[in-house]
Amino acid sequence: MATFHLQVVTPDHMVFDGEAERILLRTVNGDVCILAHHIDFAAPLGIGEARVTDAEGNTRTAACAGGLLSVQNGEARVIATTFEWSDEIDLARAERAQQIAQEKLNSLKHDDRSYAFAEAKLKRALTRIRVKE
Repeated sequence: MATFHLQVVTPDHMVFDGEAERILLRTVNGDVCILAHHIDFAAPLGIGEARVTDAEGNTRTAACAGGLLSVQNGEARVIATTFEWSDEIDLARAERAQQIAQEKLNSLKHDDRSYAFAEAKLKRALTRIRVKE
């Protein structure tokens, strides 16, 4: 299968820099899959699972939250707020984050501005748990 150059970066480090067959990830408008020869494209990232298939056909799964996907001149870049490979996720920490976020949501009203932040934290924790399992 044809490949393209893919970079995945976070504020902390370069997560992936190499040839890939595909990347599947969640944007704010739904899931997208980028393959070789994709048209130029840009989209803000949502919270969800990402899958990267490298040039050798190996697929790795990650939890991805926030940032930007850009495809330009046949190269793709993911600039993510967080991007954690499944084998790097601390399940106990993610479960604690889920519990804290759920307790916060239960104590807030839907019209409270903090509700949206707590809801996002819960989604991020649930994604990390799903990716890890």
